[in-house]
Amino acid sequence: MKYLFDIGHPAHVHYFKNLIRILEKSGHQVAITARDKEISLYLLDSCKLQYTCTGKNLPSKIGKLYSILRNDAAIYRVAKKFKPDLFVSFFSPFAAHVGKLIGKPVIGFNDTENAKISIMFAKPFTDFIIVPDCYKGKLPIDKKIRFSGYLELSYLHPHRFAPDSSVLNLLGVKEDEKYVIIRFVSWSAGHDFGHSGISLDMKRKAVKEFSKYATVFITSEKELSPDLKPYQINIPPEKMHDALAYATLLYGESPTMASECAVLGTPAIYLDDEGRGYTDEEEEKYGLVFNFTESIKDQKLSIQKGLKLLNIPNIKEKWQKKREKMLSEKIDVTAFMVWLIENYPESAKIMRDDPDYQYKFLSADYADYLD
Repeated sequence: MKYLFDIGHPAHVHYFKNLIRILEKSGHQVAITARDKEISLYLLDSCKLQYTCTGKNLPSKIGKLYSILRNDAAIYRVAKKFKPDLFVSFFSPFAAHVGKLIGKPVIGFNDTENAKISIMFAKPFTDFIIVPDCYKGKLPIDKKIRFSGYLELSYLHPHRFAPDSSVLNLLGVKEDEKYVIIRFVSWSAGHDFGHSGISLDMKRKAVKEFSKYATVFITSEKELSPDLKPYQINIPPEKMHDALAYATLLYGESPTMASECAVLGTPAIYLDDEGRGYTDEEEEKYGLVFNFTESIKDQKLSIQKGLKLLNIPNIKEKWQKKREKMLSEKIDVTAFMVWLIENYPESAKIMRDDPDYQYKFLSADYADYLD
């Protein structure tokens, strides 16, 4: 079989890299198209995955319209030459458009309820939309397939990832030293319109207060102010998950990184007015993440919460127990993906008729799906 994957964001590289490797190992052919966004191309190169770059998405309204046409055209050219049997993406409208145009099925994964523009442009052209069972958005019932897991488990499940302690040397911290990773985002995505995030004063306050109890590192999508620059983390991007695994706390504006910490067993604080279904569940069901709004009141409360967490004895051991409970109830998402895609469209029918079929992927009794 031939599969075309469309990558629009660095996180999508992680979602699909294990799936792509297993498919190729099983003798399938894979083509990848990718937007030049942040470190997406760097990650694809570091994973040794070949791809066709479709360019950068432009920020203005006219630029966004041009980007849609350009991306559609670029993916169409690849598809006409490659002749895929199935399109797979993180609910990419571009892949969906081309799939519909050439008469091939389209599967879109999604966990971001407030990505309303992308959903609007992709939904009519996508055959099945695969979402976590904690997803709170409205989707067509005849297209929706739910799975018990988080997309972060596709690459951070213990079957897929073991943290490398050498990252501590790169960070310059000792094995038992507490450290906090603070994450600031650019708020430039289409679904970020109207958000302002953590204020500069509160960013400074968080760094000052956390520094009393731990070493602080900042990772930011946009330029930091001169006084915060000295805290900027300096490790290769592909080492970030190792750093998160050994961190004492994550504090910031990224839902993906908050969820990554949840599945790694690291306490996380996430600030966003709209939130996500998956971070809500990670708090309400497992106590792994703490969600706050962007209000100044909540920004202050979130810093207080971070300080309390930093002063809990043996907090990492306690979070690992919470993580174990979560893992016992969630599937190996990559194993599920491989089965779903290799057996499509029969697999989609099975999931519609018997959603519990997915729980075959709770354990390691599926060697054929392990990389």
